[in-house]
Amino acid sequence: MTEALFRDDSYLQTCQARVTGVNERGGILLDRSIFFATGGGQPGDTGMIERPDGSSIAIGATVFGESKEQIVHVPAAEGPLPDVGETIVATIDWHRRYRHMRMHTALHIICAAMRTKITGAQIGEEESRIDLNMQDPPDRDAVLAAIMEAVNADHPVTTEWITDAQLDANPDLIKSMSVSPPRGSGLVRLVRIGANFDLQPCGGTHVRTTSEIGQVTITKIEKKGRLNRRIRIRLDD
Repeated sequence: MTEALFRDDSYLQTCQARVTGVNERGGILLDRSIFFATGGGQPGDTGMIERPDGSSIAIGATVFGESKEQIVHVPAAEGPLPDVGETIVATIDWHRRYRHMRMHTALHIICAAMRTKITGAQIGEEESRIDLNMQDPPDRDAVLAAIMEAVNADHPVTTEWITDAQLDANPDLIKSMSVSPPRGSGLVRLVRIGANFDLQPCGGTHVRTTSEIGQVTITKIEKKGRLNRRIRIRLDD
């Protein structure tokens, strides 16, 4: 089991951890980690692990292991692996992660502004997309205006936890039609934007305030089926 430090503080860029195992494919297991594992449309983090002897291991991907409670750090290339029990220092590629955080929060804003369900999403460093359950194509200018209104409002972005039973009693909290909320521990993490702008289950990383997203550009709005509209966005910096 890996203590996922990013769930409580997505701004942590480095941490000390103990190696608890190396799986049969060379994936490194730690007792605690700041590395986000691929899930919910957000890519896993990349970065570096520094060993006690001063050598470093580049991490090219981060994924879940046998369960969502185990995070696997996948080396970018073959080479010496750490020993179980070793104390290492892990550092994420912060520029890449922070872009993902800004993008992810922007996609939540689009979902809330369009007042519909999500049918799919993919977060990228340069471009991201969200697929929405819509029949009529949304007006590009109206969508962008809604995004930037929320960005400029500087809404706080916070997290809170509810039980599985509370989520079952409030199914409208679930905005995604394609990805189930992260369950398993008995608690479900919610991401809230503003007091009442948006609230939904999410295991991803986000910025602290919407103003951190900055200027957004809508690159394309596509029809991907009778009830599916895809909105692609980029950040201007």
